[in-house]
Amino acid sequence: MRIFIDQGKCVGAGQCVFAAPEVFDQGEDDGLVVLLQDEPSDELSDAVHDAAHLCPALAIKVREL
Repeated sequence: MRIFIDQGKCVGAGQCVFAAPEVFDQGEDDGLVVLLQDEPSDELSDAVHDAAHLCPALAIKVREL
């Protein structure tokens, strides 16, 4: 899978960080999403999909490779 972030949509809610902290973080200055891994392992698939689903701004897109 590959993850794409639309920084312009992010509202800094942090739900992605709670769902998949190995993959997402928040910027210290603005609280916006920071992508730690754009192609995480298959073991993180459920957590990444949960993060995308929980994002209130729909700023996370996941594409299967």
